[in-house]
Amino acid sequence: VQLQASGGGLVQPGGSLRLSCAASGLTFSNNAIGWFRQAPGKEREFVAAINWSGSSTKYAGSVKDRFTISRDNAKNTACLQMGSLNPEDTAVYYCAARRALGFSDNFSAYNYWGQGTQVTVSS
Repeated sequence: VQLQASGGGLVQPGGSLRLSCAASGLTFSNNAIGWFRQAPGKEREFVAAINWSGSSTKYAGSVKDRFTISRDNAKNTACLQMGSLNPEDTAVYYCAARRALGFSDNFSAYNYWGQGTQVTVSS
């Protein structure tokens, strides 16, 4: 199983980025997808998650109304559209897959992890 996260980079405050997670080696539609992030010196934290069909999502309070998670089961990909970025969003962002139809906001519930992509918000 491989999860390949991409799309990170340097962006100015107030800007936007779109992260993608490409999955292979698993039946993508049987897995819920989560995005987590980890800033230097901090614990990994939940960002957003989506169930197997895309019909249900959950967001951390700090990103709600700014980030949107989506998935395309036909393309085995999930995306995290991030807007109104601020320096507190700076972190390595990870996508993860959970062998279940429903999502979780607990990182220990996820079975597979991507390598992470760096997002830096700075002027």
